[in-house]
Amino acid sequence: MDVFQQKKALRRNVKELKSQYSLEQKKEMSLLILKKIEESVEFQSSSIIMAYWSMEDEVFTHDFVIKWAEKKRFILPVVNGDSLELKEFKGVDELVAGENFGIPEPNGPTFENPEQLDMILVPGVAFDKNNNRMGRGKAYYDKLLRTSKAFKMGICFSFQVFEEVPFDELDVQMDTVIA
Repeated sequence: MDVFQQKKALRRNVKELKSQYSLEQKKEMSLLILKKIEESVEFQSSSIIMAYWSMEDEVFTHDFVIKWAEKKRFILPVVNGDSLELKEFKGVDELVAGENFGIPEPNGPTFENPEQLDMILVPGVAFDKNNNRMGRGKAYYDKLLRTSKAFKMGICFSFQVFEEVPFDELDVQMDTVIA
């Protein structure tokens, strides 16, 4: 089985695992993960953080972003074609429904200085013990992460961490993974 087929099989497996938990259970599990992030030295020392506005099957970040947006500058991704555009989070009232996935996105100007990011909180379908990440397959994050010097923190539920995930030269390794 080639890497593409391995990734496809693992994505199906993780989708099945996620379906075993209700949204409320995922929100509850997210609290412990977000607490670990808050306690990390990297988060505490970062002032400009790229996060994401979570979908129902991801670590729930909405309350986390809202809570910390008064103390830190949060940048959220916006899907634009086949790449991510970065925009600053200015509050829930400034979010609009995203074109591709319906995920609420900031409505302001593009954040033009990705080199200023101190940390990137990266979602993923699966991670492994060597901090490798497997995304949804569109490489949105990999394109951005490849050129970023920011601290890359993968975040996921514990059942999304495996001994090994399929990995190729286009995939970008995380600095750490919090589950």
